[in-house]
Amino acid sequence: MANFLPVDEQLAYIKKGAAEIVKESELRAKLERSLKAGKPLRVKLGMDPTAPDLHLGHTVVLRKLKHFQDLGHTVIFLIGDFTGMIGDPTGRSATRPPLSREQIEQNAETYKAQVFKILSPEKTVIDFNSRWFSKFSAEDFIRLTAKYTVSQILEREDFHKRFHDEKPIAMHELLYPLAQGYDSVALEADVELGGTDQKFNLLVGRELQRAYGQESQVVLTTPILEGLDGVNKMSKSLGNAIGIHEPPLEMYGKIMSVSDEMMWRYYELLTDVRSDQIATMKQDASSAKAHPMALKKDLARTLVADFHSAEAATKAAEDWAKQFQKGGVPEDVEEVTVSFADFFIPPDTTGDVEGIKYALEHGAAIKLDRLLKSIGLAESVSDGARKLKQRAVKVNGEVKTEPAIFLGPRERELTLRVGRRIKKVLFTY
Repeated sequence: MANFLPVDEQLAYIKKGAAEIVKESELRAKLERSLKAGKPLRVKLGMDPTAPDLHLGHTVVLRKLKHFQDLGHTVIFLIGDFTGMIGDPTGRSATRPPLSREQIEQNAETYKAQVFKILSPEKTVIDFNSRWFSKFSAEDFIRLTAKYTVSQILEREDFHKRFHDEKPIAMHELLYPLAQGYDSVALEADVELGGTDQKFNLLVGRELQRAYGQESQVVLTTPILEGLDGVNKMSKSLGNAIGIHEPPLEMYGKIMSVSDEMMWRYYELLTDVRSDQIATMKQDASSAKAHPMALKKDLARTLVADFHSAEAATKAAEDWAKQFQKGGVPEDVEEVTVSFADFFIPPDTTGDVEGIKYALEHGAAIKLDRLLKSIGLAESVSDGARKLKQRAVKVNGEVKTEPAIFLGPRERELTLRVGRRIKKVLFTY
């Protein structure tokens, strides 16, 4: 028989960083029954293997799944190898091209390796929804579609908008929420997790479980994590993401570039630190009992240790201190002064002029491929992009491969190296 914490303690840990719980009263009831019977809840998180490289934004919901695992519940990481062939239409204004079976299998293997950086391999149930859908007959699908109406499906915001705008909605896309919902039926899930953008699909699971004679699952959504700019959703295309496979020093440096305010958001969504401990740290920072820089260093070390190792985190901290706090910039390097306005990517919430002002306070992404061309380290913007893909570009000693890079609010210079050529870039605002 499992040994669980009291229900109130479990709820406090589960609610940390959660956006919404539908319904909390039901979750409490399930936890009380679980505690009384000594039987763990079945907690499900499904992900389609469509993007093999995860960044910290993807790990928010994985971290919440780990919290259920920490509390002794059975966690199921479901790889949507069947639904991945449909393609989740969430947030899309056009039909997503289905992936091939080969692409899905390759991505699924990558996913398994990445999720175990957070979840325990020994305690995690890995499943694939092709296990039941591959056995579905045409009759089974007809019976499934009969459980939901067209008007219910069109209540979904992106479907409703595309229908209103007279944009195509493929029939297979309408099946996606039903397929995801049926996963909860097949797994008899007590709880399902997902980002706030997945709420509609998760609620379909509640409805289908009732339709198939099961008790409805509790839906817990997690927030969408902001990137290094503190405003836009974390995204590699915006240059504001932290990949979980990035080198330790690069990961450490990016975390150190976030604002003091955003640091608390990262503590809440990306770590196992309890809410009361975070509240104490915030109080210590506001009363000058603890310096925000020291707390941010602790955050950076924690995250690097999670995705690499404690030793890698210690070395990254030492290297970062040498490079950024002790003047570890190479001597006799040619200095080039450029205008920040020529290279920055305005946040979604600003125009160009307001964006410059915002960047001074919060930082912003800059177009690295264009900068390489401008200072003579690439023959053209496309050549700069090519050099980045070839891993030939180093920024402050770290290899960069993305065409955009985040420049923190306090950063006024970068050291760029391409092969043996190296230049120090000074930005004017």
